[in-house]
Amino acid sequence: MLALGTVAPDFSLPAANPEAAGATVTLDAVADGTPVVVMFTCNHCPFVISVEDRLVAQAAGWQARGVGVVAISSNDAEAYPEDAFDKMAERAREKGYPFPYLYDESQEVARAYDAACTPDFYLFDADRRLVYRGQFDDGRPGKPPTTTDLDDAVRQLTEAGAVTVEQRPSVGCNIKWKAA
Repeated sequence: MLALGTVAPDFSLPAANPEAAGATVTLDAVADGTPVVVMFTCNHCPFVISVEDRLVAQAAGWQARGVGVVAISSNDAEAYPEDAFDKMAERAREKGYPFPYLYDESQEVARAYDAACTPDFYLFDADRRLVYRGQFDDGRPGKPPTTTDLDDAVRQLTEAGAVTVEQRPSVGCNIKWKAA
């Protein structure tokens, strides 16, 4: 796992969202001097699907509080065509993603973040230092959540300037790495 205090690795990736299809989005564009949530996700993982509606609703609230939000898919789209760029655009439109949905075709960004699964979440403060990494909540496919881990971390950061929430690792599908 990426160590707390680590500076957010930069990225410059194409957006799949229909309104910005193909436009390059950078970390600076998502959060220039503000906290930012960076998530690794995909279209097909049942763990992603189980949190997606809650995530979209909470992301809009975070953005209203001045927190940048960005989703990145790093899965091998040749082996998993449901995670291809055009399918990402469909998903972003269908679910009304209020945040950029970016494609990390080279998988270099996922490696820079030590991302392991989908979904995987990282919260960086305004200085781009990692203050939370782990699960969105304790919900799982077929099991409603009883915690609000990431939302609690965002609230603590924006209200108190520090995160004290217990950090539990993300649980989900492994990132689908390309064959070496």
